[in-house]
Amino acid sequence: MAHAQGQQHPLGVYIKVWAWLFVLSTFSYLVDFFHVQGYLRWTLILILMMMKAGLIVAVFMHIKWERMALSFAILIPPVLLLVLIGIMTIESDYTFLTRGVFFGSGS
Repeated sequence: MAHAQGQQHPLGVYIKVWAWLFVLSTFSYLVDFFHVQGYLRWTLILILMMMKAGLIVAVFMHIKWERMALSFAILIPPVLLLVLIGIMTIESDYTFLTRGVFFGSGS
């Protein structure tokens, strides 16, 4: 009887990804260890977080081996949501500053 055989990925790929996740997590820990503050801290943490999420999605969720159309269908909506959140953040800052100018300082 013939058995259906799925695609097998080498174990080395997973070990390399685990090692990269360990390194990126170490860098994330070092940001707090060295007391990095302000926008630099949050920028580094978010970049490291996105890199770790990308590795997890690409390898452990097998997006790396999927068809391009399916990969785009899964990855494009979250990217667009992040862009829209960024636009809303910029607009909210503008609205807040405009209200301060229009209504005065309130003192």
